[in-house]
Amino acid sequence: MAATLYMDAVITQNRSLSPGGFKVLLGFVVAANVLFGIFLFVIGAWPVPIFLGLDVLAIWLAFKFSFRASERAERVQVSAEQVTVLRETPGRRRRIWVSPTAFTRVVVEQASEHDQRVRLRLSNKALTIAGSLSPDERGAFAQALEQAIQTARAERYPATQEPGGFSPRGDLV
Repeated sequence: MAATLYMDAVITQNRSLSPGGFKVLLGFVVAANVLFGIFLFVIGAWPVPIFLGLDVLAIWLAFKFSFRASERAERVQVSAEQVTVLRETPGRRRRIWVSPTAFTRVVVEQASEHDQRVRLRLSNKALTIAGSLSPDERGAFAQALEQAIQTARAERYPATQEPGGFSPRGDLV
């Protein structure tokens, strides 16, 4: 039976240009370069259209790599037993962090006035997560992650019972 997940967050990069918008943009770039290339060819600058074609190719490649990078995702899962961070790309999933929920801390570090980092800490190990979120979103994510970890700990160690010690009423557990 699968463990209950108190958080299963998938963090992806913001895509400001849709694939349809990219086709429109590339269409305008190609049309402008073809018109300018025809003009330059007519006035005798025949090598220039070749470089305009290379320019279009470079723009297409840059956007292709950008779209590929935007397909990457970071998945943060919190269960009563462990906190897991996975880095996902299409067709591949790689686990980069596993730590017991009971000992994992969420730390928000202010790098500058407008930038903060969310880190998972366990002893002397740390992992920065949610780097593709805005600073405000990182703060909200850190609070939600901390709440999920606290809820997961409460399942494993109910408040009425301290492991290996006394309950709040003074009874031996």
